[in-house]
Amino acid sequence: MHAYLRWTDRGQVRTRHLRAVDQPSRIRNLAVGWEHARAEGLVRDAARPEGSWASSPEVRASMRGNRGRDTAPEMRLRSMLHARGLRYRVSTRPMVEVRRTADVVFPRVKVAVFVDGCYWHGCPEHYRPASTNSEFWRQKIEGNKQRDETTNRLLGEAGWTVIRAWEHEDPAAVVERVARAVRSAGAG
Repeated sequence: MHAYLRWTDRGQVRTRHLRAVDQPSRIRNLAVGWEHARAEGLVRDAARPEGSWASSPEVRASMRGNRGRDTAPEMRLRSMLHARGLRYRVSTRPMVEVRRTADVVFPRVKVAVFVDGCYWHGCPEHYRPASTNSEFWRQKIEGNKQRDETTNRLLGEAGWTVIRAWEHEDPAAVVERVARAVRSAGAG
């Protein structure tokens, strides 16, 4: 594994390789990467903005760097769907009046696919509660789960088929579920 710095400079995303990392967990790899970046003078600690929920500058930077779309699991799924000849829309609202964005949408046949991150959506297999700022994160994850349930209900009531996949799921199995749903919806 490798640690990288990623930042935006005048609208362009820049990336710089820091070093190889081999710690037993992602959080330790991040810590080693940050230590190296500080030691090289590539980053400096900034005061957290007043009212920030982040427990440290590192946590704030890490959270700001999380992608809202085009994550690795989404990209793998989309690539495999495309290879199967399925065409779709990306990161769009299935229903304009419902303020929810699905990762992959088949508007003609009303199929919406969400690729849920294990941490952000409280995966029963992989979610581990935060040890720092735990009450904030507990409420955040619970809110996400409730919003997911509401989204499923609203779309279902409007005739949409909702497919939710965890980021850890085998993308080939998810592609099969999506393909079956699209075929089934298109046949009706």
